[in-house]
Amino acid sequence: MLSASTRVLLVVFLLAVASAAAFFRHRQNARGARGGRISGPKLAWLLYAVFLWFLVCPLVAMDPAVPGEARIVLGAFAVSMWLRGAAELYMLYVSRNWRPPYGVGHDLGCIALVGAGLVYTGEKWAGALDGRDVWALALVGLVLVSLVVEVAYAALFHQAVEGRTTGEDGVWFADAEQERFRRINRLTLALNVPLYAVLAVLLAVGIGG
Repeated sequence: MLSASTRVLLVVFLLAVASAAAFFRHRQNARGARGGRISGPKLAWLLYAVFLWFLVCPLVAMDPAVPGEARIVLGAFAVSMWLRGAAELYMLYVSRNWRPPYGVGHDLGCIALVGAGLVYTGEKWAGALDGRDVWALALVGLVLVSLVVEVAYAALFHQAVEGRTTGEDGVWFADAEQERFRRINRLTLALNVPLYAVLAVLLAVGIGG
């Protein structure tokens, strides 16, 4: 279903992101790391979001084997997310003024962007769909679901830390020990299971098909 080069790159990037996540957790959970310690469920969610949004989407958008309409939608989303990533890293590590509402606003903008893309290419999805069309549309749907989930996480986190995400002592991650993060971690763990399962099925079909 996907081209050979995309299949290889997806596997390579998955291994690279998993290795980077292990290193990141070790560094982040060391004493005094900026942003605070990160729990296992939240690390798994971070790995999922980075891999899906920053790697899977642009790779699929550049694959000529994927329907052009889906490539337009996923490509526009990927560009928006990469711009957000650059801005967020700067605001976290340089200006130190990142706030969850900024991310929520961008997520809602991305939902609107993807929705508008689906409307723009609606003639394609209203007609007869083959296997590739269904696969691509399912991936777009998963992106939308993941964005809604991220909005919920960001809102809960912002409430839990009472907006204290800026400056030298800003908290950016939910750890596994503090009571204020228990509900967020439980919710994240519960949602990680179906989200990972759906992505795994889509990748298996895309790579194996």
